[in-house]
This record gives sequence, C-alpha cells and structure tokens, in this order.
Amino acid sequence: MAELRAYAALFGGQWRSLLSYRASFIVEMITNIGGTALDVLAVLVIFQATSTVAGFTLSQGLLIVSLSSCAFALADFTVGNIDRLKTYVRTGAMDAVLVRPLGVLMQLVLMDLPLRKALRLVVGFGVLAVALTVNPIDWTPARVTLLVITPLAGAVFFASIFVLSASLAFWWVDSGEVGSAFTYGGRDFTAYPTPVYAGWFRAVFAYGLGFGFVAYQPALALLGRADPLGLPTWAGFVSPLVALVAAALAAAVWRSGIRHYRSTGS
Repeated sequence: MAELRAYAALFGGQWRSLLSYRASFIVEMITNIGGTALDVLAVLVIFQATSTVAGFTLSQGLLIVSLSSCAFALADFTVGNIDRLKTYVRTGAMDAVLVRPLGVLMQLVLMDLPLRKALRLVVGFGVLAVALTVNPIDWTPARVTLLVITPLAGAVFFASIFVLSASLAFWWVDSGEVGSAFTYGGRDFTAYPTPVYAGWFRAVFAYGLGFGFVAYQPALALLGRADPLGLPTWAGFVSPLVALVAAALAAAVWRSGIRHYRSTGS
C-alpha cells in the first residue's frame, strides 16, 4: 500500500502541474490529435489515387490503419515518454530515480505520463469503430475476442519497442533518433498492408521484428481473408504471443541496462 501511495503521489504531482497551465494543456491535447489523424489521412489520400492497394480496398485499409493507430496511441500514452531516458542519463537525474525504493520504469512513466495525448486514443478508437462498420465482418466469438485483444497486444508490442529503444541510452547516451526508426517508423510500417512492401525490408520488419502481427495479420483474420503472402489463417491470432516475446526481450534489456548503469560521471 505504501508503494501504491507513492506512485499515486507521483501521478498527483504531475496532474497538479498540468492543471496549473490549463489553457496550454487543452491546446496540447487538441493539437496532439494530429498524430493519429494524419496517419488515417495519409491512407485516405493514397486510396484517392487508386481503388486498391496491394489488393486491399479502402475499407480494408481503414481497418488496418485503425488497429495500428489504436495500438500505437495506447502505447505512446502509457510509456511513450520513456524516450526521455537519455536526457535523465545525461543530466544525472537518473541517479535520483534509482535511490528511491520504487520500480524504476514505473517512476519514469508516472513522472511524465503524456496525458496531453489522451485524445489520440479517442480518435484511434473512433476510426476503428467506423472501419468495423464499413467492413462486412462475420462476427464469431473468436473474432470478437481477437478484436478486443489486438489493440492491447499491439500496445504491449509498441511499448516494448519504446522501452528497447530508450534502453540504448544506458550504453549510448547520444543515441539520437535511432530509436524513432523502430517506434514511429514501426507505426508507419503497420499502417499499410504488408504486401505493399517487398524483399528483405518486408522480411525483416514484418516477420523478423514482428510488425506484421500488430495490425495486418489480425485484420486478415477479422475479415476472414486469406493472406496473399501465404501465411496460415491462424497467424492473425498469434499477436499476443509476439507481444509477449517482445515484452520479455525488452524486460531483459532494461534490467541489463539498469544493472550496468554507472551514472554520467560529470
């Protein structure tokens, strides 16, 4: 209970800080809608030029991008600001976090929970509701369960990518935007049907790194459509397993980074 009260105090302090500048907070919330809206708008623009993309219609593409947007927005809302870890390491602020008798990752999350990104979730799930309406989905208990699990599994997957990329700061303080190639770049990758990509790029990102299981494979399972790339129909149901593997890897790298952290020295 004492630990829970400490976490609540961290969150409460942040909330009071935000309310001190309410107009700024509201403006930031509204402008942050653009992050999700632009992903959807980009898909709509592409389908204005062609009726199908890699054999997928606009309604099917909308389902894919909405699943991707929901997953990413949920992960970004919860742990997205972990990418500030490199600043904490560089300035030595990480030392203060480590001396507290609390979980390091949870402290960092609650120290700067990006509440200004809350409306991204509203937009993402709103677009998903529209996509489910315009697609003729044969609802079964398995598909209903998949619909509930997919955004959560995708969020765990993206959260793991956020933590993995942030952990680079323990060994490489000036890691720059390397992590963004896999977080925001991964978001862009999952917004489109995987057959759009080809060669080694598709093999590495879709299957080697698992991004193809965030939205594309679950969307195929929801639509009852065979995979043009030849994967079996059950591939759409393995996104939770892929997310768990990513989470386990992120946890291992994070713990290794914490153990090897030696402060900045200056």
